[in-house]
Amino acid sequence: MPSSSASPAIPLTPGKGILTRQAILQEAMDLASVNGLEGLTIGSLAVATGMSKSGLFAHFGSKEELQLATVQAARAAFQERVFLPALKAPRGLKRLCAVIAAWLDYAEREMFRGGCFFAAVSVEFDGRPGPVRDLVAACMMDWRGSLTRLAREAKDMGELSRGADPEQLAFEFDALSMGANGTYQLHRDHRAFAMARRAVKERLKTFSAPGARFSPL
Repeated sequence: MPSSSASPAIPLTPGKGILTRQAILQEAMDLASVNGLEGLTIGSLAVATGMSKSGLFAHFGSKEELQLATVQAARAAFQERVFLPALKAPRGLKRLCAVIAAWLDYAEREMFRGGCFFAAVSVEFDGRPGPVRDLVAACMMDWRGSLTRLAREAKDMGELSRGADPEQLAFEFDALSMGANGTYQLHRDHRAFAMARRAVKERLKTFSAPGARFSPL
């Protein structure tokens, strides 16, 4: 997800063709979050957008190219709407909490039609080799790496105890968030997010240094 080196799939220069591409990719992200990337085809996207297949082929020459562009667009959307705004919080525990809270809010309010885009496609492609799987894996690695860096930053500032393992905490926070999303999508029970927030808070309490304060989740 977060990646300082990733190039957004959606060009930023205004223009009719680019706006059309933005709209196409938004619909593609929504479709993939519900039906998976394998269910995302030029044909299904043509039906959803009301465009001709030939018109879509002008933007994406193949199904794989469409899938890759959709993953890149989802990464860029997550960065812009979720991750980067949360980084405005003060460094340390407050920033770590802000990022986790933003992720849980994003999944709960369903920015994409089928919930968290990356939760859906990572399960779909975890055992399938190829460029799409590699890109999805890189996005997920970026996300967990960002959580690790934020936890390490809080530890370096003395807000987490010496016994705190930033990589382990990042793994647990990621697992709790993904688990909450999956439970909610299956059962439509918002309590899943409340339980994930409570679990994250308890882990932070366990490893917070004396006197350290962190923001509510």
